[in-house]
Amino acid sequence: MKTNNESIRNIVAQRKKAHKFYRENSKVYQAFVEMEQRTYQDGALEKKHKELIATGISVVINCESCMEWHIKQAIDSGASQEEVIEAIEVGIEMSGGPGTVSARFAMEVLDFYLHQENERIDLT
Repeated sequence: MKTNNESIRNIVAQRKKAHKFYRENSKVYQAFVEMEQRTYQDGALEKKHKELIATGISVVINCESCMEWHIKQAIDSGASQEEVIEAIEVGIEMSGGPGTVSARFAMEVLDFYLHQENERIDLT
């Protein structure tokens, strides 16, 4: 599968820029980041499973930035290609035909992070 690396890299660059700005200027954003960090900590569900859930939800709501983030986080938390694909498939089932369109981008992201030969992108 051919990936649109530029699109994925742009999403990462935009997030990094916005994250830096809002971390420095918005208490609400800072609170959201803290909530996110707490939400995805291991608990009754491991972080990997929470990221897979969020991947499926991202497909349902057609949020490309969300798909990129949660797929990357799921992989970094130990999710296999098969697990990520199943999470994407749950998103397709929950959203019907439109989910198949969202899933195309999600599959590009999965391919990008599993098969790229160049350097990993620093998301911090």
